[in-house]
Order: sequence, then structure tokens, then C-alpha cells
Amino acid sequence: MPTYLTPGVYVEEVQSGARPIEGVGTAVAAFVGFAERGPFHAPTLVTSWDQYSQTFGGFTEGTYLAHAVYGYFANGGGAAYVVRIGGSAEDASAPSAASGQRRQGIKAVESVELGGFLVAAKPGVSGVSVEIADADGENPPEDRFKVLVRQGDQVAETYEASTRKNVRGYLVNQARASKLIEVTEQRGTAQSKPAAQTVALPDAPDGVAANGSGEVVRLDPAEYVGDAAARTGFAGLETIDEITMVAVPDLMSAHQRGDIDAEGVRTVQLAVISHCEQMGDRVAVLDTPPGLSAQQVRTWRNDEAGYDSRYASLYYPWVRVFDPVAGHNTTVPPSGHIAGVWARSDAERGVHKAPANEVIRGAVDLEVRLSKGEQDLLNPIGVNCVRAFPGRGIRIWGARTLSSDPAWRYLNVRRLFNYLEESILLGTQWVVFEPNDDRLWSSIRRNVTAFLTEEWRRGALFGRTAEEAFYVKCDRDNNPQESIDQGRVVCEIGVSPVKPAEFVVFRLAQFSDSTSLIDE
Repeated sequence: MPTYLTPGVYVEEVQSGARPIEGVGTAVAAFVGFAERGPFHAPTLVTSWDQYSQTFGGFTEGTYLAHAVYGYFANGGGAAYVVRIGGSAEDASAPSAASGQRRQGIKAVESVELGGFLVAAKPGVSGVSVEIADADGENPPEDRFKVLVRQGDQVAETYEASTRKNVRGYLVNQARASKLIEVTEQRGTAQSKPAAQTVALPDAPDGVAANGSGEVVRLDPAEYVGDAAARTGFAGLETIDEITMVAVPDLMSAHQRGDIDAEGVRTVQLAVISHCEQMGDRVAVLDTPPGLSAQQVRTWRNDEAGYDSRYASLYYPWVRVFDPVAGHNTTVPPSGHIAGVWARSDAERGVHKAPANEVIRGAVDLEVRLSKGEQDLLNPIGVNCVRAFPGRGIRIWGARTLSSDPAWRYLNVRRLFNYLEESILLGTQWVVFEPNDDRLWSSIRRNVTAFLTEEWRRGALFGRTAEEAFYVKCDRDNNPQESIDQGRVVCEIGVSPVKPAEFVVFRLAQFSDSTSLIDE
């Protein structure tokens, strides 16, 4: 209370008792995979395909991250965090405990020192040389020079470069667009202007990715799982609260190349599931291994994978999309496109709507066209099928989690609870350190009830009335004196979520029109 010492008229601003709870976002994806360039092991926010391609490059042969991100945005995704893996421990923010394991199988590729820069040929590139020449014009600045990149006898790329980091022409930034070379800073050394010269770069072997020291890294599960202290791999996503779905499309490209075996695939997928369960606010979007028939997927799901989690979903089969690099259609994991459909469904209908019976944009065909009988094998075990329907396109035809608990069978129920829990959690932070009495409990009941009433009106909760759809209990019954003495406030909330109509049954019977005789 303010103290008034002089007679007069005073105006006070008082805080309203109502503190509305706002719904959090439900459609922010995280993708972990291989990219042409960009920072290693640093979750990077991108909000469009153009932004992704500028930071991480475009489509690259033998990888699926770019296809997944493109499919995500094409299907309605609005924001995503991308984690590029494939580098050594030194490319992460700090050394990790698994660095020794990740170094197994690394092939050294020689890089050439130019001034204070390290220049190497990109993986699979051969016959490249770099010429350093003076910048064009009279009396050019001391920091400027020209770089000509030749492949064979032809000049393939030319850059007007600078040694200054704070200018657009900084060589490292310029070279990010290169398809032939990778340029990195030499750590611990000031970048100096290279002397005029022509240098042939050693050929780089085919591989997954080259790190800043010019090494090509062969991957194992530890590269995906990462290290919490170093903020690498999945662990690097723990500090980003807004993520709601996680996909690892390039797990399958590594498996196809033989870098990761079947056991390694299960190890990484279990790590994704564990991450989502630990965070409690996100769901894993998993892909099946490539080239499997419906019966093989059933066997893999039951006998090999055996996942049981309310925080994971599995989709089959792979989809065929256009590949700009190859110039023809190619088969890719569906997880990126699926995440985009989730985002589109959330925006158009709400998170309570099962993200199924939705067209997958950009899908030209499927790796396997499933029949109803084949889906009958997969739907009961939680494999969400993608089906092609005549005249209706390619659609997601399932919305289940991988949980054996019937209460958490449906994907929209899991995601709705994630949304409600996170919204209430963030919207009631003001409660901490407030006087723990009847007034506080009443405020909590009022605010949570208002939020859930609005969700019921939107169709997210089941019930003819709000009282049937949910309840909020926060009073002396669940806050006894012992709880008050311990500084705790307990609010019990029960909600009745809407569940999808998976099986729509119309009962038809013959009806015989007969006349009834009524005696008067």
C-alpha cells in the first residue's frame, strides 16, 4: 500500500484478478541430419526453405535432411530447428564424452593453409585448384583479394573476398555457396591475406560430411545421441522449449550406406524416444527402414524394434518426391512431410484434431502401395500407414502412437495433453511465492477454468457441457495444512479429450412398409 502524506486526489493502478492463460505453439519441428554446409551441432532456427538453403545448402545426393525440411515447409510447417551432424568433436561447442568413439573410422583429408584460412575440397570432389590473385581496381583495400576455383582447366567459381569478418565479402561466408571447396578459419590464428599463388587441393573421398579440419566423418549412434554437457545431437535440443516434434530422416541414409547397422538404427530411435519422454512436451516422428514389405514391417515392429511409448509415432511406407539434383523422382523417408502435415492440421483445425486423412503435398507416389488388408496388419500395432486413394491423392491414414496403453493410443490425445500441460505451466508462473490461501486457490481455479472452457468451446474436449468436459479442483481438500506448511499448492485437473472416429459404421437393414390396423 502506498503512503499518502499530502491531501489530494491520487490514481492507483490495480492488477486485475484474472490472468489469462494463453495457448502455446504446437507445431515447431526439430530435424537432425546431414547438410552441405552450416554449423555443426548447433540447433539453428529456420522459418522457410529459402532460409534453410542459404544456411545449410540445398539438396545433396544420398542425404534426406533437405528433402525432409522442404517437405515440412511445403506441407504447412512454419518454424523448425535444424541440427547438422557429421562433424568431429572439435566442431561442437565443447568436447563430448563420446568424441573418442566418433573418431573411429575417420579418414583424414588434407587441407591447404592459405594465409590464416584452411581450404579443402568437398567430399567426392576431385581435380580442384585454388588461385589467389589481387583484387580488381586501382589501389584495392589491403584486406581484399580474388579467389578463382578451378576444376580441371576450367574456372568454375570466382569470389571477391576479404579477410575482415564484419564485411559481406569475408572469405568464409563467401565460400558457403561453393559446390567445390570448404573454407574454415584456422583457430587461434588471425586471418591474414593469402599470398598470390595457385594451389592444387587434395582430392576428398566420398563421405558423409567434412568438418572444419577437412576430415570426413563416418558416423555411429553417438553422433546422433550427442552429449548433454556439449549440447550436441539430441541433447542440444533440451534447452529449446518450443519444439513439439523431432525427426531424424538421415538416420536412414546412414543405414543405407552401411555406416549404421540395424541395431544402430534401433539405438538412435530409442534415443529419440527417450529424449521426447524426458522432455515431456514433444513427440518423435519415426521412419521405418527402407525397402520393407508390409509383412516385413510388421515383423520389424513386433520382433526387432518393439517400441512402446506414448511419445512416439511411426509411419510407413516411404514417399516418392522429385529430386532436383538427380533430375528425377526419388524415394525419401516420410517424417519431414508428416511433420508438415501435423503443423497444417494444427493451424486449420487445432491440435485436438487427429492429423490424418490429410493429403501429403509433394508426394508423387509411394514406395509401396498398400491394400486395406495390408493395413489391417499394421494399424493395430501402431504403424501409421500412408495410402494412395484413386481421385483423392496420397493421404496419411493413421494417427496412433506406439503406446500399448489404450488411454494413450491416439496421437491427437498425446499432443493435446502436451499442449494443455505446457500452456497451464507457463500461464501460471505468477503463482510462485504468492500467499498460499483461499484467495490464491480461487484465482487458480478461475484462470484454469477459463482456459479449459475456451478449449471445450473450440471442440478440443468431449462433453455436452463444460462440467462434463473437465474439472478443476484447488481447495482445502487437496491443500491441507501439511501441504501449506511445505509451501506447496496442489491443483487437480481432469479433462475428457475428444478421440478420432477411426471406424465409422453405418448399419443398414431391410425395412418393410406395413400398415398397422388400429381399432377405434
